[in-house]
Amino acid sequence: MYLTPRFYLVLIAVAAVMAAGYAWAPLLTVGQALLCLLVLAVVAETAALYGWRAISAMRTCPERLSNGDDNEIDIRVESTYPFGTRLTIIDELPFVFQRRDVAFALHLGARSGATVTYSLRPVQRGVYGFGHIRVFATTAISLVQRRYTCGAPQDARVYPAYQQLRHYELLAISNRLQDMGIKRIRRAGNNTEFEQIKEYVQGDEFRTINWKASARRHQLMVNVYQAERSQQVFCVIDKGRVMQRAFAGMTLLDYAVNASLVLSYVAIHKADQAGLITFNERMDTLLMPSRRPAQMERIMESLYAVRTDFGETDYSALVAGVEQRVSKRSLLILFTNFTDGQSLDRQLPYLCQVARRHRLLVVYFENSALHDYLGTRPHSTEDYYTHVVAQQMERSQQLIVSRLAQRGILSLRTTPDRLSVDVINKYLEIKQNEW
Repeated sequence: MYLTPRFYLVLIAVAAVMAAGYAWAPLLTVGQALLCLLVLAVVAETAALYGWRAISAMRTCPERLSNGDDNEIDIRVESTYPFGTRLTIIDELPFVFQRRDVAFALHLGARSGATVTYSLRPVQRGVYGFGHIRVFATTAISLVQRRYTCGAPQDARVYPAYQQLRHYELLAISNRLQDMGIKRIRRAGNNTEFEQIKEYVQGDEFRTINWKASARRHQLMVNVYQAERSQQVFCVIDKGRVMQRAFAGMTLLDYAVNASLVLSYVAIHKADQAGLITFNERMDTLLMPSRRPAQMERIMESLYAVRTDFGETDYSALVAGVEQRVSKRSLLILFTNFTDGQSLDRQLPYLCQVARRHRLLVVYFENSALHDYLGTRPHSTEDYYTHVVAQQMERSQQLIVSRLAQRGILSLRTTPDRLSVDVINKYLEIKQNEW
């Protein structure tokens, strides 16, 4: 049994009335009567709450949570009390969130139930353990609370952002991919073949209108084309310490993992074969490309297990592994991070070696904090000096694009929050050309 704050407030008021009775005697009698009523109310409410076990609660949590996305958790509460109750519901969240103040107030009528929904946004992959559900019940009097311990502890595994796959699929069905920034790429005429005829939607090429089919259907119809060849696409993830910089609570490694999952999904639906490579001191993951239905599940499980030991990346291990295991010319999309030209110079010979046999796209991250700082106005001598240094760092990052292009290596510089969209656009652009 728990006494509520209202009980103590009433008790203080009764004590004040009784204390005033020393100055005016009738108040002492009033105070004693109020004290008796308070005791009777506590006894009556305790008997009503503890007469039987009448509260049950159950948590509905998906077995897989999506990293970096809002995941909905439902708590269903049922009451068999013959009177209305006021409830305070506390769900024991995984300790990684460091939150113990999440409480939900709920009012239930007699013999009724309700569902409480809240969302969690994990920023790390792994196993998250939920505890019990604590429910504190009281009546309209609200002097006493009874605590119920409901639900069983359960674990949920946080996977790469698979919710984005559903989001992109729904946008594709409704032809709203442009809302996400996915560009329509003009098709080249020498590397596509006819696939199907569909209704015209905004953004389709006018040159693909099928006038005979449009006349028969009395609405515009267009020809849909697809690439003639199925290519191999590898997402290559650098797991070294350079990918541990945080942005909005998530590391660059997790952003690369999420983007790799989405890109693999898009590649398979574009009739390409998707594969995965991860490396740091050695190449420890090599998932050969495929477009079979089970490939996405294998990619997701492999990405779920991606971890780092914060070591220095060895690009020679990547070169050796690719030369030994990947014989067919493929598109390799490398997720890494170069802070300046010097960090690129150390790895450039290895990148050139990979680019001799494969089409290589290097994806690295823009320092958004540096960019935001350059947008401010300096006010002191020290600020001017800092701005000059920041401009030099920014210029050094911009030069990485041209230095890679001189050696026939494609590059993409983007921010973590734009990574998935920008990589998909770059992939669609590359797909229109010969690899």
